[in-house]
Amino acid sequence: MKRFGLSRSRSGLGKAVSGARIMRDIWREEQREKNRKLLPPVTMEPAQAATLIQKIWKGYSQRKKTRQRDEEFEFIGMAPGEDTNKTAAAIVKAKENADSHHLLQEQYRAEYEKAQPVIKQTVMDTEGPEIKETYREQIRHWFIECYNTSGKFPDYPTVEQGGSDIIFAEKTPEQLLAEILAEEEEKENQKGKKGNVKETKKEKKKKTKAEPKPEGFSYFLPEIIEGNKIYTDVWRERDESTNHRQKHDVELEKEEKRKEVEKEIRLQVDELMREELRNLRMAVERDFSEPPKAKVKPKKAKGKEKGSKKKEKDFTANRSLNSLCDELIEQGLLKAAPQVPLASYLGDFSYLGSTLLGANINPMPSLYDIRQIITMYAILPLGSQPLHEKAPLVKSILLAGPHGVGKKMLVHSICTESCATLFDLTAKNIAGKYPGKAGLQMMLHMVLKVAKLLQPSIVWIDEAEKTFLKKVPKEEKVLEPKRLKKNLPKLLKQIKAEDRVLLVGTSSRPFDAELKPLFKVYDRIILIPRADYASRYLIWKHLIEEHGGVISSALDLTSLAKISDGYTPGHLVEVVKSVLTEHRIEQQAKVPLTANNFIRALSKIEPVYQQEETAFMVRKLERRDRVRQSGGGEKWRERGTDKVMERRQERQRQ
Repeated sequence: MKRFGLSRSRSGLGKAVSGARIMRDIWREEQREKNRKLLPPVTMEPAQAATLIQKIWKGYSQRKKTRQRDEEFEFIGMAPGEDTNKTAAAIVKAKENADSHHLLQEQYRAEYEKAQPVIKQTVMDTEGPEIKETYREQIRHWFIECYNTSGKFPDYPTVEQGGSDIIFAEKTPEQLLAEILAEEEEKENQKGKKGNVKETKKEKKKKTKAEPKPEGFSYFLPEIIEGNKIYTDVWRERDESTNHRQKHDVELEKEEKRKEVEKEIRLQVDELMREELRNLRMAVERDFSEPPKAKVKPKKAKGKEKGSKKKEKDFTANRSLNSLCDELIEQGLLKAAPQVPLASYLGDFSYLGSTLLGANINPMPSLYDIRQIITMYAILPLGSQPLHEKAPLVKSILLAGPHGVGKKMLVHSICTESCATLFDLTAKNIAGKYPGKAGLQMMLHMVLKVAKLLQPSIVWIDEAEKTFLKKVPKEEKVLEPKRLKKNLPKLLKQIKAEDRVLLVGTSSRPFDAELKPLFKVYDRIILIPRADYASRYLIWKHLIEEHGGVISSALDLTSLAKISDGYTPGHLVEVVKSVLTEHRIEQQAKVPLTANNFIRALSKIEPVYQQEETAFMVRKLERRDRVRQSGGGEKWRERGTDKVMERRQERQRQ
């Protein structure tokens, strides 16, 4: 019954709604009829009516599309909107950034201007001495080349001609001399023709006419080429990804200031070298001038006096310096020494040494002390004639020490710092050359004569102990190592006090030689010890950085310096070269260097043990005592080492 009543109510509601719709339609129809009666009748053709409808519709649709397009343009920022007069936040921020950049630029500019004199002074202090010495060496080489080619020293260019700028040009000495002579001739010709030659108007017009430019030529092309060259030379290979602050680059500024420093130093060097050229000419004139004729004395009935000395024979009186140098170079006796500055012989000061000296204990010298001794006995006397005349006369020194301590390096450093000429009389080098007694005399005469003419000079003998061996091994008899034993004392006697010629021997086993003749030949014997802790630390750091290594917190240099006790600097160089290969250097960013990398390579090398060094010193002391007992101690005492020997003997007795 309930369901039946619900269905009846729904059907009644539907009939009511349909009745309301019918009444609405009737009302609308009545309204249309009223409007037709009120409005006048309109008569229009169907085509006109269709055109009107199309016009209204197309206008409506086009206005709608235009409005949508304007909204899109305003949205993407291509058309001004309601907030056109307001400044955008991005523009305000950009302006603030630009203002801050301008302030930073002014600040950096002020810092740059303040840094310029500081950078210049730094370059002058750090690189100035080396630049000065390089210039002097190049000019000396030019002197020698011109002397060898023309037989006389050249005229030094004046300030008006450019000074040493002409010498440093990449040209041979002959070309430079020819240019100087040509310039002088041109000046003379111009003075003679001045005022006589007049150009006609037509010639002047021809000269003043500008050459036609090729098609497609741009006046901006030279600037573009110059800018491109600056970019390729300076900026293309530079990594500026980490340089966010964009301050001035000190290295680039150093390159600019280096030119100014070179120019200033060049003027100073010109004055020094002009004075040196005068001294060279005076020395050559003195050496090659004819000696005064001696007065003829009546011959005595008796024979020659016992005390009369023979005059030295000049076996090469008819030969020039060029021919002698050429022969010595062909035979390998005159060599070009590698450029090794003394500063590259690394070694730190022994701070413990002064404490031991205060306690009456004689410590082993450090590598820093060795460098000072070499400077005092070799470099300063050879490099300066006044110092050589005032300093105690030292004609020969012996550098003794284990393999790898840097004996040859010190010889090359002496040549580099004093600009000395190097002669090699090592037994291996002279084997088979100038055979016989007469040949040996000729060789030593040529070496000493050229050494005096090209002084300062160094006569180097490697493995000096082999010259004084008691018994020569069978395998070395072919080399004749004892060939110079009798002639070396005679060679030293021919070196006068004013000659800047130094005999330098290097030996790894001096105690194998007969000490008495050894001490007679060498005035100073310098023992080069192993490197101490401070020197090893300095050497490790320098070698790793020099060969491309990066020292980080993972690399414990302190432990490495302690572990490497007993190893010479030569061993450390060998280890660093074997570890820092190209592949290992590239891996440093991912796998940094550690001490273990070097310890593995170090363990494969035999060190110099403390017992070996102690035995080295004990044998040396024992043989010196034998020399003293046999009468050779007076010579040693004269050389200023008797106090050191007495202290050591007292300690041994105690």
